[in-house]
Amino acid sequence: MASDPTIAQVTMTLAAFAASGATPRPSGETLQQQTTRIISGIDAQLRDPSLATQDAWELVWLALSEANANMAFLVQSTNGSNEFAVVARGTDADWTDILEDLDVGTVVPFPQSGSPTTVKVSKGAMNAFQRVINARSIASPSPNATLAQALSVALKAAPASPQPTVYLTGHSLGGCIASMLAPYLQAQTWPKQPKFAVLTYAAPTAGVQSFVDYFDSVPWVIDERQNNAYDLVPHAWADLDTTAGWYPSPGPQATEEVKLLIDTIAKRTNGNVYVQPGSLCLMNTGYTSFAEKLVNKTTQDFLGQVAHQHANSTYLELVGAPDTPSGPVVTDLDPTFGAAGDRVTINGTGFSQDSMVDFGQFACTDRTVDPSGNEITAQVPAGSGVVHVRVTNTLGTSPAIAMSQFAYGGPAPVVVSSVSPVSGKAGTPVTINGSGFAQGATVHFKDKASDSVTFVSTGRLIATAPGLLDVQQTVNITVTVGKGTSPTSPDDEFTYTGR
Repeated sequence: MASDPTIAQVTMTLAAFAASGATPRPSGETLQQQTTRIISGIDAQLRDPSLATQDAWELVWLALSEANANMAFLVQSTNGSNEFAVVARGTDADWTDILEDLDVGTVVPFPQSGSPTTVKVSKGAMNAFQRVINARSIASPSPNATLAQALSVALKAAPASPQPTVYLTGHSLGGCIASMLAPYLQAQTWPKQPKFAVLTYAAPTAGVQSFVDYFDSVPWVIDERQNNAYDLVPHAWADLDTTAGWYPSPGPQATEEVKLLIDTIAKRTNGNVYVQPGSLCLMNTGYTSFAEKLVNKTTQDFLGQVAHQHANSTYLELVGAPDTPSGPVVTDLDPTFGAAGDRVTINGTGFSQDSMVDFGQFACTDRTVDPSGNEITAQVPAGSGVVHVRVTNTLGTSPAIAMSQFAYGGPAPVVVSSVSPVSGKAGTPVTINGSGFAQGATVHFKDKASDSVTFVSTGRLIATAPGLLDVQQTVNITVTVGKGTSPTSPDDEFTYTGR
């Protein structure tokens, strides 16, 4: 990144900040507690001079709607440029939830747009927009203010020269909301009239042709949709069906299951014809940026590639901006089963001294964070069943993954974390890594059992690949111990390369 970052690098970085506060703590938080945590995390990132924002912005306002549905914040430049940015947050979910979050089967009027004629948007987008404009901050700065109120106060205090510029930005659903906030704010009366610019990233469509006609008629300083050419989400809802033909070589290609899923979701429009507003700026048109481990023709690899192409980190890379600090990630536990009161070592990355630990919905009150940030020793709280152990700090909550499971009372959850080699012929010895393995474990390649399984340790097996009728396919390797069988994932895939 150059010493003078581009506005795309800055706005995408701000959009990524919004994502860091998306996940509520599994054991529960009040709206006040979560809002305070999000503000702390965003403040810390804004002060980081190594990011594209270069410690040149400060938080003016932030509000989180009830039930963690939507969040937005307002920042102001501190370098004399007299710039502001309104940032809307996307959805804390996978891509299917992002799409299904929006009720696109019904279109409704958007009177707040400022258009002299009726413009229409999806009911889902309208609901998200209304939650943002009606939300009031419950913490400093700008307590008890709405977005419009906070921006009005900030503009009143801003210098008259240079003319203020307000950027509207967001990633994913946040970009969709930003495209509605832009005409809404443009239509207001301000103490000092600012210029408005719109830069969205990976945004699904908000409205139909009437919305786009009005949006495109407004005099924006900048009007750009920055999209990864191989990101599925921005194709909703204008041309989602085109993504069923993805991905180019080396893949992954859509399976019939994926094509059916895309077709089903695309039909949620109920015949409404959606159109994307603004000027399209495509990145990654040559498909040079992709997750190299997710290229097999399987449903799991396709969905995994979709998530990679849509990720904030991928967009930061594509605009040439440094990645934002990673939130906590749990990689594995030791041991993976036991009882309340036992001590468990949690391994991972991004742990901080303020990190909180949850075993499912139960909070851990006794934990010690190693100074390395890669290990936490925790006392197991009361609980039952098989739960995910997750770590939360000001940058978010660790994802729930198979290797983060803890079983109260046992037995240990059976998980496959990797296989080596990842391809070969029948008879190939395959090393299987994971947890919960035991003597007598059975190993299946798809639906056929291996006739040679060697137990090495509770975290490693060696199994010989059995012969299959189709000698050129990718299959999941599963391990069964007693009544427990490992869940499938891209980490357990093995590709047969012939006889």
